[in-house]
Amino acid sequence: MSELQNKPSPEGNNGGKKGDPNQKFEPTKQFWMNLLITFLILFGLTSVFSLFAESSTKTEEIPFSAVIYDIRQGTVDKIAVEGEQLTVTYKKAHEADEAVVKVSKKEAGTSVSESLANYGLDTDTIQAVVIDIVEESGFRFWFVQLAPFIFPLFFILILMWFLMRQVKGAGMQAFTFGQSKARVIDPADKGQRITFKDVAGAKEAKEELTEIVDFLKNPKKFIDIGARIPKGVLLMGSPGTGKTLLARAVSGEANVPFFTISGSEFVELFVGVGASRVRDLFKMAKKAAPAIIFIDEIDAVGRVRGTGVGGGNDEREQTLNQILVEMDGFEPNEKLIIMAATNRPDVLDPALLRPGRFDRRVMIDLPDRNDREAILQVHSRKKPLGEDVNMRTIAERTVGFSGADLQNLMNEGAILAARENRKKITQYDLIRSIEKVMLGPERKSHVLNNKEKEITAYHEAGHALVGSVLPYADPVHKISIISRGRAAGYTLTLPFQDKRMQSKKQFKDDIAKTLGGYVAEELVFDDLTTGASNDLQVLTALARNMVARWGMSEKIGPLALDSDGGQTMFGPGIVGKEYSDKVAMEIDAEVHRIIDEAYGIAKEVLTTHRKALDAIAKKLVEVETIEREDFEQLLVLHGIEPKQDVNKEEK
Repeated sequence: MSELQNKPSPEGNNGGKKGDPNQKFEPTKQFWMNLLITFLILFGLTSVFSLFAESSTKTEEIPFSAVIYDIRQGTVDKIAVEGEQLTVTYKKAHEADEAVVKVSKKEAGTSVSESLANYGLDTDTIQAVVIDIVEESGFRFWFVQLAPFIFPLFFILILMWFLMRQVKGAGMQAFTFGQSKARVIDPADKGQRITFKDVAGAKEAKEELTEIVDFLKNPKKFIDIGARIPKGVLLMGSPGTGKTLLARAVSGEANVPFFTISGSEFVELFVGVGASRVRDLFKMAKKAAPAIIFIDEIDAVGRVRGTGVGGGNDEREQTLNQILVEMDGFEPNEKLIIMAATNRPDVLDPALLRPGRFDRRVMIDLPDRNDREAILQVHSRKKPLGEDVNMRTIAERTVGFSGADLQNLMNEGAILAARENRKKITQYDLIRSIEKVMLGPERKSHVLNNKEKEITAYHEAGHALVGSVLPYADPVHKISIISRGRAAGYTLTLPFQDKRMQSKKQFKDDIAKTLGGYVAEELVFDDLTTGASNDLQVLTALARNMVARWGMSEKIGPLALDSDGGQTMFGPGIVGKEYSDKVAMEIDAEVHRIIDEAYGIAKEVLTTHRKALDAIAKKLVEVETIEREDFEQLLVLHGIEPKQDVNKEEK
C-alpha cells in the first residue's frame, strides 16, 4: 500500500558488478577448447585425404609380365602411360560390357616400346595396341605429390594461430592499455547525428550551448575581438534529463567530430594507465580539431583529492591530475571544447571547476509541463497514435518525469498496444504506461482475500479523503487497490501546476495525508497492518528534513544541521554528526511533535467525514479503481467541495 506523490526521484548510486571468482580459470579452459578444435580439424582433414588416396588404389594392379602376356593374347586395347604408371584398358567381349582397366608399372628410364620389345614382342603386335602418353600434371597430381608436405605445415600453423590468440588475450593486451577507449561519432554519419531540433525543452541550456556551436563554426569572430570561449562546459542535472543528448546535439549543430568516453573507462588496476589514456584522447582530438571531447559521469575520476584514500599513487587522482594538465595545455585557437556531465557536482574537485577549465556550468532541470509535452511529441514521431491521444493530458500527469522517463513511457505504451494486437497507441495505453513506469507492472497473480481487499480499500480511501479535505495537499487523480510493484494499492496525487518549491503548510498537509491510511486502519478495524510501513518511512524522513535541513521548526530555528552527503571533513559522501546529543534529542522531539499534530489532523478529518470514507472504500472494493471524476462525485455527494485549479480559472 502506498500513498504516491509524483515528485522527482532521488539520485541513484552507480552500482558495479563484482568480478566472477572463476574468471581466472577461463583462459585455461579456452586453451584446451582451442586445442580440441585443432585436433578435430586435423582428424577431419586426415580422413578426407585418406579417402582421396584410397580412391586411387581401387583399380587392380598387375605385373608387367602379365601385361605382355595379355598383349600376345590380343586382349589389350589401349595402354595409357603416365611416367612409370601404365593404365591398361582391355577389349570388351561384348558391346554391353564395361571395359576392364588394370594398372601396372614399366621399367624406369625406358620407353614403353623398348620395354615391350625387350620382352620379345614384334613390331606388328606392339602396333596393334594403342599407346597414349599422358603428361604428369593437373590438380590431382600436384595434390598427391605435395600433400605429405603441405598438410603437416598447415596443421602446425593452425595450432600456432590458436596459441597466439591466447597469448594476445592474456599478456600482449597490456600494450593497448594506454590507448584511449573513446568512441568517435563522425559528423558525416547522418544516422547518429543529433541536432537541437531532436532535443525538446531545456531552452536555457540550449541558449548557453549555442555560443559553443558558434565558436566551433566561426572561431575567428571571437579570436579577433579578444574573446576567450570557455574551454570546458560542465552539464549538471538529475539522471535522465538529457545531458549526453545535449552534448551530442552540440557536435551535430557544429558538424564536428564527437569523442565520447565515460569517466570510469580511464581507471584501470595499474597506476598510470588512466593518465596515458587521457593523453591519447587529447592527442586524437587535437588532430581532428575542431572537435568536442565529452566525458560522461566525470565524477568517477573528478572527485575531491587529498582524502587519504588510495595513498600517493591513487590511480584516480593520477588520472584527474592529467586531465587538469591537458585542459591547461592547449590554446583557445586550437578549437577544442571539453564537455562533461555529472549529477553530483558537489563532489567534484575545486581545481576542476576553476576558471580556465570547466568554467561554464549549465544546469539542466527536470522539464516543466510544456517541455514534457514537447518531449512526448519528439518521442512519438515514429509511433502511430490513435485519435484520442492527448499529449497535454499525459504531460499534466507526469510531474517530475525526466526526458528518459518520458521516452520509456512512450515505449511502454507502444509495447502495450502491440501486446494487444492493435496498430495504434491509444490514450488508455499511455495512462497505463505512466503507472507502469512509476510503480511497475500490475501483479495480477497477487490476489487479495476479501478481508485484505477491504483493509487496502480503507487504507487508500484514508489517503485520498484526507488529501482532499486539507487545503494545501495536492488533489487526487486516481485511487486503486490493484497491486503494482511492491504496493498493494496506491493513491495518485498530482499538483495542478508544476512546483519548484514547497512551503511548510504543504509539508504538514502532506504528512497528514500520508498518515491517512494508517489512521483509517486504526479507526475502522481497531488494528494496524504492515501496509503502512512505507508511508511511515516517507513521513518520518520528511518531518526530519523539515526540522534539520529546511529550518521549519520554531524550537530548532533556521539551522541546517543535516548535510546533503557532499564534501565533509571525513571526505566526499561521508557525513558525520555535526551537532551535540542535546540538539539530537531536540530534533527527535520536534519530529515527533510534527507527526503527532499531523496524526491528530488526519484522525479529525476521517472521524468527521466517516460516511464519505465508508462510501469511497465500498466503491473501491466494487470497481478496484476510481478515477478523478468519479472520486469528485463521491465527495460532492457527502458535502465536500473538490479542489479547483485557481490559476486555470483566472486564465
